[in-house]
Amino acid sequence: MLPAIYDAGVSREPSSTYSPAQAWAALAPLLAGQPRVRLSRDAGKTYPQKHERALTEALPTFPAAVRIFGKDGTCAAIFLDFDSSVAGVDWVEADVRAVQTWLHNCGARWIEDYSPNGGRHVYIPLEKRVTFSEARDLVEALGTRHRSLDKTPHQNLLHGCMRTPGSPHKHGGHQELAMSLTMAYDIARRPNGAGVWATMNADLEAEIGAVRALRLEQSFTPATSEAPSGLHLTGRMSRAMQQMALTGLYDANRYASDSEARQAVVTGAAAAGLELTDVERRMLQGTWPGLASFYARYASRHRIPALKRDWIKAVEYLRKNPGSKAGKNTARISPTSQPNTQPLGLQGNTVSSNPDVEHRFIRTWRNALKLKEPGYADSRTGLARRMVLRALGEAAHKTKSRFIEFGDRSIAVATGLDHTTVGTHLRALRAENDPLVTLVGQGRGTKGDLYMLTVPEGVKTAAEDLSWRKGKIHALRPVFRELGLPAAFVYEALEHSPGLTTAELVQLTRLSRTAVSESLEVLAAWNMVTRDKSRAWSVVSTTSLKELAEHFGVMEAVAAQQHKYRIERILWKEWLSKNVNTVAELLSPGEDYPWEDFEGPPDEWALADMAFTRAG
Repeated sequence: MLPAIYDAGVSREPSSTYSPAQAWAALAPLLAGQPRVRLSRDAGKTYPQKHERALTEALPTFPAAVRIFGKDGTCAAIFLDFDSSVAGVDWVEADVRAVQTWLHNCGARWIEDYSPNGGRHVYIPLEKRVTFSEARDLVEALGTRHRSLDKTPHQNLLHGCMRTPGSPHKHGGHQELAMSLTMAYDIARRPNGAGVWATMNADLEAEIGAVRALRLEQSFTPATSEAPSGLHLTGRMSRAMQQMALTGLYDANRYASDSEARQAVVTGAAAAGLELTDVERRMLQGTWPGLASFYARYASRHRIPALKRDWIKAVEYLRKNPGSKAGKNTARISPTSQPNTQPLGLQGNTVSSNPDVEHRFIRTWRNALKLKEPGYADSRTGLARRMVLRALGEAAHKTKSRFIEFGDRSIAVATGLDHTTVGTHLRALRAENDPLVTLVGQGRGTKGDLYMLTVPEGVKTAAEDLSWRKGKIHALRPVFRELGLPAAFVYEALEHSPGLTTAELVQLTRLSRTAVSESLEVLAAWNMVTRDKSRAWSVVSTTSLKELAEHFGVMEAVAAQQHKYRIERILWKEWLSKNVNTVAELLSPGEDYPWEDFEGPPDEWALADMAFTRAG
């Protein structure tokens, strides 16, 4: 006989006995895998990483989902989400009743809540945290028994999250407990012991074996795409190894267990030229939760020693295999010549060949950009064009010339846009009255269009009178692919002018107050900006944009875009070789610029001396 509190029928306590805020404050911190929560600003449709915040006892005003897994790749509770949209409320009720019976037979205690739309959540707090692989196996196995159980929250180490009791719901109302708050809090404070976990796994042994066997029959895209046949020094880890380190997912046909997978990641890191301290930092800071989860089987004090042992094995392996050994890092050395940035007829011209003259012109052009920017609306189109202009300015600084022969794909990687979108924006920019950029030469063969930065006559005098703006001009730095264009412009403004109030930022960035406020909230949540007692905002200089980009996984998006464009470039050259007679001219070394490798600079690099990163 089940205790009354665990009856499958919804035991809805009168709402007057507790408030949603009380349920959230009591249970969310105890159930979460780490003290982080994601907010949904689109009425519960998505819970993006950029809207992640520190988890506090204060009830969020938006639908809020706590992170299931911690930085170490383990979870403190199993989250079972029974979705009424799959087969209806009646099916959910039946599945929940069956799961409750099973949990009772295993000696487990659980917390249950329900959604206004009929969905149900069951939480199983655990005394000993379990690894991502262990939790995923159990939930997937349980999912083979119950159709309405959504397995995805436990299948994603980086983004797995779920609303807990008290959270606002997208349809109005809140997640409400199906039991008393007192009982739920007692269960959260006295979670299930290791014996209960072992019993649950033993009862699901056959199903766990089945889901593991199923993985052997499935192709595994994240880890096998471009999986290297051997280790090759590239100055960066392969995409396959990075994915394993981030997500904890691997090809079961290639690696028999977490132990083999983690050794592969560590060896890949060593081959790429990373130091042991680099790997250790990524594990401890939560940048590589997947790799951390592989070590979670050890007690916390034994995890770093285990990593060191694996590192020694990796180094020894690389020594015995010279072809795989890390040597000179050539990742940032371009194998091709610099692009020709001066059009025919202008080469040798004093204006375009004197670096000092060009430097002064580009700085004046940046003043003109500042003066012209108010004319661009803060719509998505306007913000994108402002970023394309920044990418052109950055390219001009790199090549020390106002003439730019970077193709649409180069600018696409620099701005995070699609190359067709970039082409549309460039055509619109050069068609403006008194434009900031002029088309000098049409692209031909492997050459991109040749553009020239132009100081519009309407602002020329004012631009020349203004003091040059200090600091670097950036295209879209990788981290802002996740955080968004408004956040990029707000951060840029604070880099150049620290100590600005929200009102001053609105005036300076030409963004709406709502966009600026939301951007500041996002930036502050990731410790990128801070506000002092006078309510003025400043950049937190110790927060690395490069490390945050790696944490968000956006470097994978950059690498994927580069790879896509590299393939397209190869196909274009092959077409030219078959259809154009002047191939020798078109493929001359001086024009063979690696445009697919252009990307926004890490924040710590000096702009003038920045090298181009060749994708591995």
